[in-house]
Amino acid sequence: MAVSIDDIKKLKELTGVGLTDAKKALVETDGDFDKALEAMRKKGMTKAEKKGDRETREGLIESYVHSNRIGVIVEVNCETDFVARLPEFKEFAHQIAMQIAAMSPRYATEDDIAAEEYEAKKAELLASDALKSKPAEMAEKIVAGQLKKHFAEQVLVNQPFVLDDTMTVGDRIKEQIAKSGENIRVSQFKRIELGVTE
Repeated sequence: MAVSIDDIKKLKELTGVGLTDAKKALVETDGDFDKALEAMRKKGMTKAEKKGDRETREGLIESYVHSNRIGVIVEVNCETDFVARLPEFKEFAHQIAMQIAAMSPRYATEDDIAAEEYEAKKAELLASDALKSKPAEMAEKIVAGQLKKHFAEQVLVNQPFVLDDTMTVGDRIKEQIAKSGENIRVSQFKRIELGVTE
């Protein structure tokens, strides 16, 4: 099946893959752009995961102020100064700052949750009356699910991405890794809301 050059270019732009790979994906999905995009995203995510261990010493600090009421400052890192200076990287960092302003996460990743806080919440959930009659093994499984849900909303990478809720922020980061060819991570952030103190 013939596929349009415009679709190939658009797919290349959105996923960061080469023209040949973009064309192949469109041919394999009979010209269905959405299916091709999904297939390429999955392929890109796999490549991105392999880059996840590489050191990120460069990057930038991005800020965002919403309606003079909410302010965010975020550090987003990459591997090289070259990528840090690209307009796409700046735009990506700005999207992350907007995400933090809108969704108010407390942690960048699950690794940032203090062990004491995690264990305290676990103990609180295990002590609930609803679980007292359950066998210990079942109670542990129920609490594991409750903990995942409780912290999912507070962890940046697990939140639905505000500009495209079909993906998480973690997926959006992996997409950017696939486009840039470098590891990228959100190191730290601070969100300030007028009249609200922690």
